[in-house]
Amino acid sequence: MTQVDSEAVRTRPRKLRVGVLFGGRSNEHEVSLVSARGIIDAIDRDQYEVVLIGITREGQWVVGDDPLKVLSTGQDMGCLKNVKIPLTMRDCSKALASAGDFELQNLDVVFPVLHGPYGEDGTIQGLLEVLGVPYVGAGVLASAIAMDKAVARQLFAASGLPVLPYCVFLSRMWESHPEAVIAECEKMLHYPMFTKPANLGSSVGVSKVHNRAELEAGLGEAARYDRKIVVEQGIEAREIEVSVLGNDTRIVSVPGEIIPSREFYSYAAKYLDNASQLLIPAPLSPREVQRVQEIALKACAVIDCAGMARVDFLMDKQTGEIWLSEINTIPGFTPISMYPKLWEASGIGYTELIDRLIQLALERFEERQRYSARFDPTRAT
Repeated sequence: MTQVDSEAVRTRPRKLRVGVLFGGRSNEHEVSLVSARGIIDAIDRDQYEVVLIGITREGQWVVGDDPLKVLSTGQDMGCLKNVKIPLTMRDCSKALASAGDFELQNLDVVFPVLHGPYGEDGTIQGLLEVLGVPYVGAGVLASAIAMDKAVARQLFAASGLPVLPYCVFLSRMWESHPEAVIAECEKMLHYPMFTKPANLGSSVGVSKVHNRAELEAGLGEAARYDRKIVVEQGIEAREIEVSVLGNDTRIVSVPGEIIPSREFYSYAAKYLDNASQLLIPAPLSPREVQRVQEIALKACAVIDCAGMARVDFLMDKQTGEIWLSEINTIPGFTPISMYPKLWEASGIGYTELIDRLIQLALERFEERQRYSARFDPTRAT
């Protein structure tokens, strides 16, 4: 190697170490693995060194040869070589403090792709905050609010954003006083209704109910997954989505529309049928596009969302009225998922989108470092 070549090697910028965190203990475990594969395949390897971090359904953390293969195939972790971390959340602090040559603190940034509870709800974000590690996406508060459909709706309604009528019940109340819950639903709403767990995504546990018998079954199904149940007014609706990108200053994509293969965009319609259609851009008037984008930006501002979000809407087929449905702070991230596809249609490709999200994570982390964590009592007034 020549002297010039040696100098180039010494001055070459170091690649950022990006930990892609996937799997997890939620019912959206499989979806997370597909999203992680999309990011791993598309990330710019000239800029980033990728470290794969898997979490099994039991909460064990796996780092080593190929954690994605381990979680995808169910391969026994004992037969893997070079696995640096098998741990549960109970001994997380001890293991992360000293785990061979791997520590979360040695990563430049973490890209969580953990859909649902224990990943999208502020829990993993809280761990990364405590460890002082930059991470992609919303912070603890925004993640927790967006995950809880009941709390999110209360905040949206208080901020003047349009949400459909709804009721909220604890699963314990449904189990102990089912007649009272059904009576309250039928008093406040009319059929059809949607029953859903308050803290899940990917339409897991969601049912569209048309009568009392189906309402009873739907409430029971939702209660299997969460301590809180949301019952929402059903309408004949078009399903519209937009993608949002940014921290304090946000931009919003063109809208897309989903034509579900079933009566609504259920888990099967999303992941099993392979027959739902995505219309990008959505066939909306300029005024409707503006309305959707304005609501999306305001909703993200209300919960202080950062990095990325997919905002979902229901548009009444008869009246054209637009209703805010929910915010997803870790949306599906496969190349054919709505979030990256909407940005592709808006001029930001998949690889560039990943890069922007990483940069937004680093910017947000740097900003937080500027604020003092110490207080001088002598300056108190």
